[in-house]
Amino acid sequence: MKTITGPGLFIAQFMGKEAPFDTLDNMAGWAAALGYKGLQLPTGVGSFIDLEIAAESQDYCDEIIGVLAAHGLAVTELSTHLQGQLVAVHPAYDTLFDSFAPESLRGNPIARQHWATNQLKLAARASARMGLRAHATFSGALAWPYVYPWPQRPAGLIEEAFAELGRRWSPILDVFDDSGVDCAYELHPGEDLHDGATFERFMKAVGDHPRASILYDPSHFLLQQIDYLGFIDRYHQRIKCFHVKDAEFLPNARTGVYGGYENWIDRAGRFRSLGDGQIDFGGIFSKMAQYEFPGWAVLEWECALKHPEDGAREGAIFIQDHIIRVTPHAFDDFAAADMDARANRALLGL
Repeated sequence: MKTITGPGLFIAQFMGKEAPFDTLDNMAGWAAALGYKGLQLPTGVGSFIDLEIAAESQDYCDEIIGVLAAHGLAVTELSTHLQGQLVAVHPAYDTLFDSFAPESLRGNPIARQHWATNQLKLAARASARMGLRAHATFSGALAWPYVYPWPQRPAGLIEEAFAELGRRWSPILDVFDDSGVDCAYELHPGEDLHDGATFERFMKAVGDHPRASILYDPSHFLLQQIDYLGFIDRYHQRIKCFHVKDAEFLPNARTGVYGGYENWIDRAGRFRSLGDGQIDFGGIFSKMAQYEFPGWAVLEWECALKHPEDGAREGAIFIQDHIIRVTPHAFDDFAAADMDARANRALLGL
């Protein structure tokens, strides 16, 4: 059995212009002081990492690893959530998602998609240089505007959307395979890959590609009213990344799963800091230990109420307290008896 590694921290929601959130070195020192052991690093526009350099320069990657190691930290995974989103964008979202791309590409969806595709390939190579086994990303979405079947969808619409998604991602997944890195999609509303059924559709579209994997985040499943514990039973072999994020779902007479266009604080489903929501993390960490999850438990802080620094401080303790140090032997080994084949047959009356 294998003990989960952690706690880790996804730093995307914390980066800023003021110390200690302004440089990777400062953030590493801050996170280490809170008890974190690793950082998940975003790589999009405005991040601390240049993927073009990281994909080609071992010295550059070693320097990033060294900045974290100086504070007793490791790189958990690299993230291309923003770039992955841009691999597939429905035209209805072009303007809103343009901010995820370099300014020179805005207003040019084809060039933006090519850039995003190349970013993912660079991320695969950079991950390999850093000795990482998994990578965190989004799938993007072509069919999301049609998620609710009204008006009735024309025959073949969803099938064509996933076929196209497969055509766009298969060459990227091949680069991940060449690099020896799993590509883990965060199953997230707004993405075409947002639950088990859509992940299965995608797997068919990419021919059950060995590197197509899942970033497990139970908060998105709770808000969709999915059995997030049963999900681990069903898909554990494909789960390669883990965001530890809490949520609550409090439906009322006015609003429910779809949220009524309300702000986060007024929605029935809200993200919460660890321990403030409804998710059974004891059950989740038990299943992760049972199935020998091979990666990191990484906090992604998103909360409608609590200050992020408080969420980060409490989250490190929460994750550490939930990581199960797996047993090296069965609890009843003390009663074990040595037997041979002949004795076993005798016990069975054979």
